Amino acid sequence: MNIKKHIPNFITLLNLFCGCLAVIFAVKNQLEIAAFFVVLGIFFDFFDGLAARLLKVQSELGLQLDSLADMVTSGVVPGIIMYQLFNRALDIHEKVNDGHSWSDTWHWIENEVHLLPLIGLFITLASAYRLAKFNIDENQTSSFVGLPTPANTLLIISFPLILAYQANATIDAIILNKWFLIVITILSSYLLNAKIPLFALKFKNWSFKDNMVKYIFIIISALLLAFLHFIAIPIIIILYVLISLIKK
Repeated sequence: MNIKKHIPNFITLLNLFCGCLAVIFAVKNQLEIAAFFVVLGIFFDFFDGLAARLLKVQSELGLQLDSLADMVTSGVVPGIIMYQLFNRALDIHEKVNDGHSWSDTWHWIENEVHLLPLIGLFITLASAYRLAKFNIDENQTSSFVGLPTPANTLLIISFPLILAYQANATIDAIILNKWFLIVITILSSYLLNAKIPLFALKFKNWSFKDNMVKYIFIIISALLLAFLHFIAIPIIIILYVLISLIKK
């Protein structure tokens, strides 16, 4: 039995396991814990491909398994998190307006479901479409077309982390505003499937000359995280798109 060929798939399954845990906590509205497991899952997602390349055991099974794991960690979870952020915004608005909601409700089997937060699940649908396209696209081996699902997920999970650890009245008012959340959802869903060429953080060698853009991006991102913490994440995603467009 060749154990070596199963190592990348085991790492991918760790990504899926983290994604399942993140779903559980996101449904419970414990978004900071969900974000922790998402980051851990994305960590495994990065290293499964790296392990497959180093061990020279890339396979079609690994490709499909990777996308299935990503669908949970970087597809289902960000949709649920956005759904919960809409619910938080809805709760605040109802308190301010003495219980009068700006969201229609749907009554089903004695349960009241607000319709507006369901918009957040568009991110899950857009992620599924992107992952399906990625699996049949042979032109995305060394670069990406459209925002990768892990990058998009980092953008979405940054908002509950900012609310939890760097919040103030202004930040709360911006993030927990229905129009802000609607714009982010639409923008996120669009970027996932937009025909925008984006560089991938994959290294064929460690030469600075051959990977200058990647190294500069990593250095800038590290500095932003050091000084701005979670607020840096949306800035880094925007920077990633802008650098890719300039590079192109």
